[in-house]
Amino acid sequence: MVVLKLAHITKRFGPLVANDDISLDLARGEVLALLGENGAGKSTLVSILFGHYVADAGTIEVDGRPLPPGEPKAALAAGIGMVHQHFTLADNLGVLDNVMLGTEALWQPFSRRAAARARLLAAAQRFGLQVDPEARIGTLSVGERQRVEILKALVRGARILILDEPTAVLTPQESEALFATLSQMVAEGLSIIFISHKLDEVLRVSHRIAVLRGGRLVADLPAAGADKAMLAEAMVGRAVAPAVRRAHAPGAVVCTLPGTPLAVRAGEVFAIAGVAGNGQQALADRLCGEGGGAVELDGRALAATPRAFVEAGVARIPEDRHAVGVVGDLPLWENAVLERYASPAFARRGLVRRAAAREFARRLVDRFDVRGGGLDAPARSLSGGNMQKLILGRELSGAVPKLIVANQPTWGLDIGAVAYVHQQLLDAAAAGAAVVLVSEDLDEIFALADRIAVIHHGVLGAPRPVRNWSLADIGLAMAGAAHAA
Repeated sequence: MVVLKLAHITKRFGPLVANDDISLDLARGEVLALLGENGAGKSTLVSILFGHYVADAGTIEVDGRPLPPGEPKAALAAGIGMVHQHFTLADNLGVLDNVMLGTEALWQPFSRRAAARARLLAAAQRFGLQVDPEARIGTLSVGERQRVEILKALVRGARILILDEPTAVLTPQESEALFATLSQMVAEGLSIIFISHKLDEVLRVSHRIAVLRGGRLVADLPAAGADKAMLAEAMVGRAVAPAVRRAHAPGAVVCTLPGTPLAVRAGEVFAIAGVAGNGQQALADRLCGEGGGAVELDGRALAATPRAFVEAGVARIPEDRHAVGVVGDLPLWENAVLERYASPAFARRGLVRRAAAREFARRLVDRFDVRGGGLDAPARSLSGGNMQKLILGRELSGAVPKLIVANQPTWGLDIGAVAYVHQQLLDAAAAGAAVVLVSEDLDEIFALADRIAVIHHGVLGAPRPVRNWSLADIGLAMAGAAHAA
């Protein structure tokens, strides 16, 4: 039985057609995976479904009844719930208080906590989501917080649940627990829209897969019989070749952090894994000269300034490419020379040599296939993938860096851009660069790393060769168990 029907949904933002005549349906007890590159239209479509946007054309029906457009309250009343990738919980309140927020009128003379608690415990029992109603959110693990988000939707009557990148911040064990929960929910008749970039998970949990590309629905197929290569090609419109390693032997130690087990050799990818919020950002900042603390490069302590690190040959690929990686209002050519604008190649007597800088930027754009508007286009106009290519080109053009600090280098990128970034990092390592990869994506870590260390509560564990880690071992270490084993 069809519980949700989207018919001919179209949404424009000026000249951009974000959704172009999309029609989809969802059956009772079905998991529908929604795939697509960045900018393919997934977020817009879900926002229309949840009432945050109003479609320019098309209709939505829930259980055969029209869903009023642009009314989140109506979507909730119709049984549509959403669990966002970044949780919307109040850390200083308890589980029950978070579940109850917004469910009672301000003028109600007393709170019906006992009834709400009973509903919460009943839902937890029914779906195997064990939780302490009185636990403060700030004390819970990431996986436990996700349970609360799911329970919050279920207690409010959700029969259609939208999960946006639900495993992005989970350990492997927490992901397994989530998959078990999804099976139980489906058995109980709930319907799920599963948004993820992890194709293995999509093939594992979904019954049907819809793929968006350029705002259009380009594929709607059963999960049975599909494979990763087929889905990747549907998403980007061409075959996506995986990154390829070049055989090489690692060299001498290039970078060390006194007081930690981090010692990175030339030609190796040293990966740091961990659940978000366990100190990765502070560690990456320190390795880029921004966080203070001693860092030694080739046995010499560096001054804790970004300039000293850049001049010493450290290439920096930041987590937030928009806020830190580029200056959005400056043109592409100026961003291409931001970290070397004072060098003799691009400046003379305090004045920028525009012709030399523009020629450097042009070669960078050609070599790294940066697409979007030309050299004078503002950097903020670039897509996420092209912005990352610009940053990679800036950091990797010229001499091979001594050290590359890549912090979440493929976060939010589509599968084609991910393969490109991975190949650039592997090629740089093969050319002799020491690479520190900070990532929450275990697929990425296992694909690139020579050695892996896990960070938990700000403590970096001892590194091991990648062959000595299993997925279960790394998940336990990310959760704090057997961290230094």
